[in-house]
Amino acid sequence: MAKNRNNLNRVSTTKPGVIGVLSQWNYGVYTAGSTISLFGLWAHRLAAAWLAWELTQSSFWVGMVVFADLIPTLFLTPFAGVLADRYDRRHMSIASQLMGMFQACVLGYMYLTGDFTQESDIWWLIGWTTFLGIAWALNTAARLSMVPNLVEHKFIPPAVALNSAIFNLGRVVGPISGALIIDQWNVGVAFLFNAVTFIFFIAALCFIRQVRSEEKPAGGAGVWAQSIEGFKYAANHPGIGPAMILLIAMAVGGKALLEVLPEFADEVFARGAAGLGELTAVSGVGGLIAAIWLASRGDVIGLTRITIIALLVTGLSILGFVATNWYPLALLSIFVLGVAGIYGGTATQTLMQHAVEGAMRGRVMSLYGVIHRGAPALGALAMGAIAEITGIRWGVSLGGILCLVVWLWMLKRSKIAAAALERKRSISNQ
Repeated sequence: MAKNRNNLNRVSTTKPGVIGVLSQWNYGVYTAGSTISLFGLWAHRLAAAWLAWELTQSSFWVGMVVFADLIPTLFLTPFAGVLADRYDRRHMSIASQLMGMFQACVLGYMYLTGDFTQESDIWWLIGWTTFLGIAWALNTAARLSMVPNLVEHKFIPPAVALNSAIFNLGRVVGPISGALIIDQWNVGVAFLFNAVTFIFFIAALCFIRQVRSEEKPAGGAGVWAQSIEGFKYAANHPGIGPAMILLIAMAVGGKALLEVLPEFADEVFARGAAGLGELTAVSGVGGLIAAIWLASRGDVIGLTRITIIALLVTGLSILGFVATNWYPLALLSIFVLGVAGIYGGTATQTLMQHAVEGAMRGRVMSLYGVIHRGAPALGALAMGAIAEITGIRWGVSLGGILCLVVWLWMLKRSKIAAAALERKRSISNQ
């Protein structure tokens, strides 16, 4: 049965776009399971951030929890990328999802049995969040390299964009769900809600198959050597290298701001957990709109110019957010940040997926994952540390300035990068 579905994917004559990519059976099943799981994931992230704030009343410790989640990405994802180029990416995804489900169950149990009652208990949250970071290091490399192989090559741009749209739908529904659960019950129930949603994604992963395989045996090269090979390939690529610099700026500035929102919600705007859910959800709405817009394009022509514009808008929206005490203007700024951040980040991932050679996909996209998940951790930690000295606004504003500086740097390289990232792929590479 799976073989027949794969064949249907290969002979599809549907044009790229949202409907076309969802007609790819494996991708459709994957998306259905992923959507439900993402609702739980974002509820879990909000619950963890709020628990850290409740225990410590400190943005530094909120940043430390975010750092604990993302720091394994910095060290493990490049090696996980090598594994994704060697072994079945679907099996790696299943293993990482089971690890995430276990962590959510443990945190829910600990909270409900009274293990999170004093400030020193933050170390339990940091420890288990680090465990989750290890699972996500495996998941990031496997997922980013597997999704393009669930569809024909012509469907890669809308598949990547729609995947981002679903991710941002989770950013809207998940925080709202998490905030409601915390308000009606408690943080522990929010963790258990996440654990239940894992079931649907794991089931989807068990049913789907890749329509083509890019994994290859290691040969004589070791994991470290292959990891370095992937880094050199990305750094020397005239399009992928600059794209990664752009991603670092957007992640350290824009995404890191989203990680330190608890202090803004509670101290600056006096909105509590409900305000945190609103700010996170509004950002997610902006990202969802941007990702759906990208999915409807169906090609990569012109995306490089758009990513550079998105970097400029990201910097300006960050500065706008920290400059106001008026909540409606803050919501507008965070909405614009969501649009620009996801449009730029998703467009860049789409360009990289389009340009990278199949045999290097796992390693190169694992580097994307390092930036996408690891850079916000460093940014959030830095913002939290600066906030302890000068206040949260100054720490966040530095992220906006970084985006503007890198925007000026990218302007000089836009034509060369666009030529490398948007080039038409030959039939042999498809």
